[in-house]
Amino acid sequence: MIALSIKLFGVEGAEEMDEKIWYYIDSGNQTPAYNMALDEYLTHFGAGHDFRVLRFYGWDPPGLSVGYFQKTEGRIDREGLRKHGFRLVRRPTGGRAVLHHQELTYSVILPEDYPGMPKSVVGAYRILSAGLLEGFRGLGLQADLAMPEKERAREHSAVCFEDASWYELVVEGRKAAGSAQMRQNGMILQHGSIPLSVDIDALFDCFLYKSPRVKERAKRQFLNKAVSISRLAGRPVSINEAKHAFYHGFEKGLGITFEPYRLTRRQEQEVHALAEEKYASDRWNYRR
Repeated sequence: MIALSIKLFGVEGAEEMDEKIWYYIDSGNQTPAYNMALDEYLTHFGAGHDFRVLRFYGWDPPGLSVGYFQKTEGRIDREGLRKHGFRLVRRPTGGRAVLHHQELTYSVILPEDYPGMPKSVVGAYRILSAGLLEGFRGLGLQADLAMPEKERAREHSAVCFEDASWYELVVEGRKAAGSAQMRQNGMILQHGSIPLSVDIDALFDCFLYKSPRVKERAKRQFLNKAVSISRLAGRPVSINEAKHAFYHGFEKGLGITFEPYRLTRRQEQEVHALAEEKYASDRWNYRR
C-alpha cells in the first residue's frame, strides 16, 4: 500500500471536511477475503463520520465473487476454481458472480445524505456512474450509461456481465463495467469491476453447465454482450493507465478532489480479523 496521510475529518474534535474533498485509497493486490472485508469495514467505519472514499484494488489470488443472495450449490464449479487457483468470496452486495482477475476494481463509500445524492438505488447509480463514464472517456473510449426499459429476471445465468443493468457502462452496445450497491447504517457502498482483459475459458470453468454444448453456447453469448477495455482500445491497457484514467474520471464526473488516506495499524488488524472470521469462511461463502 502506498504511503498515505492518516488525517481524519469528521471525527469529534477534528475539522469539518469540505464536501467536495474525498479520501482516496489504493490498496494494491489483496486476497478476495481482505477486499470484501475492507469494503465492509469502511462502510461501517464511515457511519456517523464525515467520510467518503474512492478505493482502487486488485486480487491476489484472483477471486470469484458471488452476490449476497446468490446460490452456489449446483452452479459454482469448485473443481474449476481449484484448477485455476481462484478463491470464492461472497460479497456483501447483491448481483451475480464476477471473476476478478485482470481488472481494476473500485469501491465508493459515502453517506446516504451526501449533498445531491438521490434516495433511490437507481438514482445513486446514475450519479456515481458519472465517474466511470469520464474514466472511459479518459482512455479514449466513448461509453454510455445503460438504461433498459425494465429489469428482467435472469435466474438462468449465474454469470455477471451478460446483461447491463440500470446505469452500468456499455461501449458499442456491450457491457464494459459492472457494479453492485448496498445501503447500511446511513452509508452507501458501491463497488464494481472494470475488466482490462478476460480469460473466457477460465471464467466459464467456474460454473456448472448441463453439457459442454450449453457451456459453449453461453461463451458465445457472453462475447456478444461483454467486452474488456483492452479489446475496446485495440491494445493492452495497463493497470496503472486505468487507475490514472478513472481517478481523474471520478474527479471530473463527481466534481471532487482527493486526499490520500491510510488505515491505522489497529484498523488493519480489525480488517484482517473480519476477513479471516467471515469472508474466508466456507460458512459465509457457501451458505446458499
